[in-house]
Amino acid sequence: MVKLHEVEDEHFAEDQVGPNKDDTDYADTDSEITSSDDDSSDDEDNNNDTFEETMYERLVALKDMVPPKHRARISAVASGTYNLVSAGLRFGGKSLWILSTSAIMLGVPYALAVGEEQQMMEMEKEMKAQQLASSGLSSGNLMEQMEQQGQQQKI
Repeated sequence: MVKLHEVEDEHFAEDQVGPNKDDTDYADTDSEITSSDDDSSDDEDNNNDTFEETMYERLVALKDMVPPKHRARISAVASGTYNLVSAGLRFGGKSLWILSTSAIMLGVPYALAVGEEQQMMEMEKEMKAQQLASSGLSSGNLMEQMEQQGQQQKI
């Protein structure tokens, strides 16, 4: 019979360096603030000659001013807002695509059919007007008699 014995790695048994559950005395700064004037004047001379700080580096350095709990909350709100806006834009884009393709597939043929129908109705009206005009010319005496009767009734 084989007996298994678990050997724990020393690396996993040690506590890891990092923030504890309560972040009261947690600060993730890598540098310490010194108050000596000699060091600061030397650092300013050296920094001006060899290193120019970019705007991104300045913004990254500002993270030390905000506590980790507040940073996590700000990050959660920002990511939630981003997800909400991106989902809304995706939904809006898909909806716009559906509406535009539906309008093209259904609306254009409908508009063409309505236009043809109106054109046919106008042609029928013109044909009726031509028929009335041609029948009126052939029976011109009838029209004259009707006009005379209208004038007599006015008197």
